[in-house]
Parts: sequence; C-alpha cells; structure tokens
Amino acid sequence: MDSIFSSLGSMARLMGAPAGEGGAGGMMTFLPLVAIIAIFYFLILRPQKKRQQETQKMLSALRKGDRIVTIGGIHGVITNLRDTTVIVKVDESVKLEFNRAAISGVISQGRDDRDDRKDEESDNEGR
Repeated sequence: MDSIFSSLGSMARLMGAPAGEGGAGGMMTFLPLVAIIAIFYFLILRPQKKRQQETQKMLSALRKGDRIVTIGGIHGVITNLRDTTVIVKVDESVKLEFNRAAISGVISQGRDDRDDRKDEESDNEGR
C-alpha cells in the first residue's frame, strides 16, 4: 500500500506538481463543488422538505366542516373523512370523493362538535 502512494507521489512530481502542495491543491479543487452542494441544499432541498411537512400536517388536521380547495381548483366543504379519502360537498346535491393528497389548502376551519354544543348551551341559557 505504501508503495502505491509513493509511486503516485513520484508521478505527481514528474508531472510538475510541487512536492509540498499536493494535498492543499486538491482540497481547493473540491471547495467550489462543496459550496454548490451546500447552496443547493439550503435553497432547494431544505425549503421543499419544510413545505412537505407543513402539507402533511395540514392533511392530518382536516376535520368535518373545513372549507377546502383541491389541486384542481374545486371548492367545497368536507362532510366525511376516511383514512385516505375525504368526501367533499360541492353543492347542495353534489358530493365528490377525493384522495387526501388532492387537497391543496384549507380556506377556513370548520367548527368542532364541542363548539356546537357550547353554542347550543349558551343559546338555551339565554331563553
């Protein structure tokens, strides 16, 4: 193994490389490549991963009554949730079933059943 490194060192000297700067010159050659990889990570990969986590959080927080928009631009209200799909009420008599991944955003949060009960209790107290 040592003979391989010594023969590579002698070949480098024959090709004109200075004896003391062989390692430092090689590191300076890879420095721009490392910088490009770091820039690629911070400008592209990291924001994409953050966006993907936010989307996953939004999809897992879906509830009945949420007003949503699909990736196709269809607006509606969630009427039923299943493991991988949601049923969206688009019009009075039109309900469509979508994959959860087809939801691009929540326009407004639906009211929880607990909120409905609180409202009913406060209405009954006022009477």
